[in-house]
Amino acid sequence: MNKNNHNQLIAQFQDFRQQLHRCFKSYSDACMDLLDALSGNTGVSSVVELSLSPLFQRTYNSVYKAIQESFDTSRPNVDKEQKEETNKTEETEQTKGRKEISEKQQQNLITVIAQLVKQPQQRDFYLFVTDTTPNPRPHAKTLQDRGYIYQPNTIKGNKPVNIGNCYSILSLLPEKINPNDAPWSIPLSGERIPLNSQGVDVVSNQLSIVMSDTSLPWHEQLCVLVADTAYSQRSFLLDVSKHKNLVLIARTRSNRIFYQSPPKEESIKRRGCPKKYGQKFNCSDSTTWHEPNQTTTVVQTTSNGRQLTVTVQAWYQMLMRGFKDEKMYRHPFTLIRVHVTDDTNKSVWKPMWLISIGQRHQEISPLIAYQSYRQRFDIEHFNRFGKQRLLMNEFQTPEVSHEENWIRLVLLAYVQLFAAKDLAQHLPRPWERYLQQNHDKIVTPSAVQRDFQRIISQIGKPGRSPKPRGNSTGRVVGQTQPKRSKHPVVKKGNKTNNIKNKAA
Repeated sequence: MNKNNHNQLIAQFQDFRQQLHRCFKSYSDACMDLLDALSGNTGVSSVVELSLSPLFQRTYNSVYKAIQESFDTSRPNVDKEQKEETNKTEETEQTKGRKEISEKQQQNLITVIAQLVKQPQQRDFYLFVTDTTPNPRPHAKTLQDRGYIYQPNTIKGNKPVNIGNCYSILSLLPEKINPNDAPWSIPLSGERIPLNSQGVDVVSNQLSIVMSDTSLPWHEQLCVLVADTAYSQRSFLLDVSKHKNLVLIARTRSNRIFYQSPPKEESIKRRGCPKKYGQKFNCSDSTTWHEPNQTTTVVQTTSNGRQLTVTVQAWYQMLMRGFKDEKMYRHPFTLIRVHVTDDTNKSVWKPMWLISIGQRHQEISPLIAYQSYRQRFDIEHFNRFGKQRLLMNEFQTPEVSHEENWIRLVLLAYVQLFAAKDLAQHLPRPWERYLQQNHDKIVTPSAVQRDFQRIISQIGKPGRSPKPRGNSTGRVVGQTQPKRSKHPVVKKGNKTNNIKNKAA
């Protein structure tokens, strides 16, 4: 690498860290130390052990203080006497004011992260991805708003159920120049899914913040969001259609029923409402399929040298049934079927069905839609890396707001690794003989994390060094802390609770 280019990359990384430092209104130096210790973690198994890192210049008390004060999302503390005097309207105004502050801070963080995103060269759109990840807390009996969540299980026969919270992650997928590039995904927002709402509702709020900001580089540019089967429901499809420059590519079940667009009757005008749906299209019954509008066949070679034939079929102007408030006949989409076969013409996987919907969905070809959806699995690498190397599920706290702050700090630590990937030197282990030292082109998050401590020790920190303030006086002798109240596990769709509410 040229020396001038190296100095330019260092200046860009320092500028990014300066802007990130300004996003924290309080305890900004401690927050940056915590992010550096988390990004450079190579063997710590608990959150408090991050205070032993050379990149964390403070005591272990500052770890919890930084998590508590990093994001201003908690509700203001009000005494019991003051609660009785103030009415409900004043409380709602305080809550709204605090929510506006947190959204402003979130917009500032997204603006800083967006500077790391390069404009796509090979494709004509920005690619986003969303997914939910579980945070199991089965033993946290004093944690509020805790319910049953889905968690995959490796043991066959066990139910994939646990107790805890789920978080909605919205990330941006950078463009891959080479097919063997590392699976990076840049997280933009991570919000907890309350038990009284669904994941699609939280994602809709995240998308409104990301798409409505005029200062972001993808504003008024074509954007594509790829999502799993859970995001192919009607309510979310309608929310996505409100954004003019956003196209959703979501996987759908193989047993769903769709409809063709009704034929246009130009000769005779009949009384009554015109026909809104055409013939039925059952994905599980090939006899109901009509001729596809486009068929594309591509031959791909895997890393093992195996040749696969990918057949992509597309049906245009398809419709789905809606309700009175959800008039889906106004939102046609493209239905895509992907079938992969080997050299013996046998199916490798079960055929996959995709939906491409949005005001500009016709600008995305079926093959590009399939290739974009394949990159969706990069967010799975981030979820695994965050839980194995960034301690995403290791913070034990009875406060819901502190847990939410910790998840956001983990996302920012991963963003720091992405920002420093061009400065990292690849240092393989002795048993990794297939990798070349300092010359490997595939820069993974693990490789950057292994070299992050050296990078920060050379470029320095944006904050000030800590100064000892003396020992705290601590609690008064004989003072006791009240025990925290335990909260039951909430189960969604409990019929007994609904019956009691109706009877009351």
